[in-house]
Amino acid sequence: MQTSSVFVALVGKPNVGKSSLTNRLVGEKVAIVTSKPQTTRTRITGIVTRGPVQYVLLDTPGVHIPRTKLGERMSKTVADSVADVDVSLMLFEPYGEFTEAEQAMIDALRGTPAVAVINKTDTLKDEADLAARTAKLEALGVFDKVVAISVREDKCCEELFGILAAYGVEGPHYFDDDAYTDMPEKALVSEILREKMLLFLRDEVPHGIAVTVERFKEREDKNIIDIDANIYCERKSHKGMVIGKGGQMLKKIASAARVDCEEFLGAKVNLQCWVKVKDDWRDSDFLLNDFGFVQNK
Repeated sequence: MQTSSVFVALVGKPNVGKSSLTNRLVGEKVAIVTSKPQTTRTRITGIVTRGPVQYVLLDTPGVHIPRTKLGERMSKTVADSVADVDVSLMLFEPYGEFTEAEQAMIDALRGTPAVAVINKTDTLKDEADLAARTAKLEALGVFDKVVAISVREDKCCEELFGILAAYGVEGPHYFDDDAYTDMPEKALVSEILREKMLLFLRDEVPHGIAVTVERFKEREDKNIIDIDANIYCERKSHKGMVIGKGGQMLKKIASAARVDCEEFLGAKVNLQCWVKVKDDWRDSDFLLNDFGFVQNK
């Protein structure tokens, strides 16, 4: 049986549903999801193998106008991902004018294999609105096809596999057929912790936070994994918010993260977290590299 692989970049503005769609297609939670913009900072890989076809989904940061060095690196991650894949899925909402960053991405996709995906069809007020949005996207002359889906209601998501398979390249699969991500376990743990902070903390705090896992060690005699994580803030005042009165907020964050880590790792987890301050780390090339936001050349 001839096998093939198709590499797919999921792009679009923040909160349009890229990570939710990635998780839906993979059938496992590989990308953290919150309602806050720029939840995804790096490229997340989801892998789905359906018979002879292996789909490699690259969930990318939301396209935006960068204001920090971290933002610049996030934008470059999107551009590099689009350049490296067989096809791009650009997600749109059913309503609203295109943002400046969306328009720039549309222009960047011109002349490359791309499919437009209108997500959140469950929010449509009238079917005529969907027809108008579809016509607007088709008129751009950029996309091979325009598809309407609802990730929330799992409506028409399955149809994307058939569409994407047409872009596959014959050859051996790049990953094991039972794999669903290539992310290291330490990276997934740090993302889970960051997700909980995005969910529990005030809007201005989480985007100035980075997480590194310093220790990840399985005990030889028990099904327990000891994990030590550092949480870095940009401000001393933010450190106080993360810790909370009497340490209650940090305890809440760590407890919620531990539950998800145990489910993912299939073992008991002893999670210890420390909160530290690194002023303006999002604009420090040295710290961005140290925290794993390595810039590709």
